[in-house]
Amino acid sequence: MIFRNNDIYQLIPQRPPMFMVDVVWAATESDADTGLTIQENNIFVENGLFREPGIIEHIAQSAAAFAGYGTFVRGEQPKLGYIGEIKDCVMHEFPHVGDELRTRIELVAEVNGIRLINAEVHVQDILIATCQMKIFLKDD
Repeated sequence: MIFRNNDIYQLIPQRPPMFMVDVVWAATESDADTGLTIQENNIFVENGLFREPGIIEHIAQSAAAFAGYGTFVRGEQPKLGYIGEIKDCVMHEFPHVGDELRTRIELVAEVNGIRLINAEVHVQDILIATCQMKIFLKDD
């Protein structure tokens, strides 16, 4: 484990109630493993299930934590990022309150501050979502 709970503020600019990553298990230059335990008071929980917008926001913040880790090791502040495109997004299941998401982010390409990532979200060993995102990182 690298970062947990409030330590993640060093990696991403998001704050509650839009805080959708509560652990970064590992990060390298090419990938990261993140997580989120679904709380009942999460703004994306509906009837005990964590819905599509929450999963997408979790993936985006996982990508932000991945990028933020790179800036952290260089001693820089995290950059704001914007979702430019969501592609091939498939939701297989919706996690329940209390479930722990385990998300794998892989960098496919990076050009001029634009990152293309692939993401897989699991609960235990069950694949619940996959997608590809294009993220634009804002220069200061």
